[in-house]
Amino acid sequence: MARYTGPVTRINRRFGQALFPSNRAFEKKPHPPGQHGRRLRRKKSEYALGLDEKQKLRFLFGLTEKQFRLTFEKAKRRRGVTGEIFLQMLEMRLDSIVFTVGLARTRRAARQFVNHGHILVNGTKVDIPSYQVKAGDRISVREATSSRALATQNLADSQFRPVPQWLTANADALEATVNRVPNRDEMDHMINEQLIVEFYSR
Repeated sequence: MARYTGPVTRINRRFGQALFPSNRAFEKKPHPPGQHGRRLRRKKSEYALGLDEKQKLRFLFGLTEKQFRLTFEKAKRRRGVTGEIFLQMLEMRLDSIVFTVGLARTRRAARQFVNHGHILVNGTKVDIPSYQVKAGDRISVREATSSRALATQNLADSQFRPVPQWLTANADALEATVNRVPNRDEMDHMINEQLIVEFYSR
């Protein structure tokens, strides 16, 4: 399945949550999209609930089905709680961190920002959005004028977005340091990762 590039409002309405930056259309039409979106829907099966939760998280991070499943399989092979490790791996992607610290306004923009070679990890250019950042790594914007101008504008646009404690951001230097791996309380609360684990365990 290809990465979703369609209307984001439709996805927000489908799940009843602002997975993508919200807009007035979502506020005016909070019901699901489609001809029968206003109708009361019957109770969903366990399979449907798991599928919805999986799709919700996949859309949130902008991954293809193959990328999402491969990341889950890697998380399953690690010691610990699979669901929490899975979320940690998604949060520790380079594009996710670029978005979280405000160097990009959206996750889509963060992926593009990394792809275009604007980001350094420990002083070395990394243009792979899925690159797994580790505790102690330093993420910075390369010295090119165009890169720093774009990052500065993005920081100004996202200045009210709080930076979690597991990261330290230096807006003046256009860089951030990963202090540690995030714990569950510091990650997205609107996701029920256990439903995803059960969905893939069928």
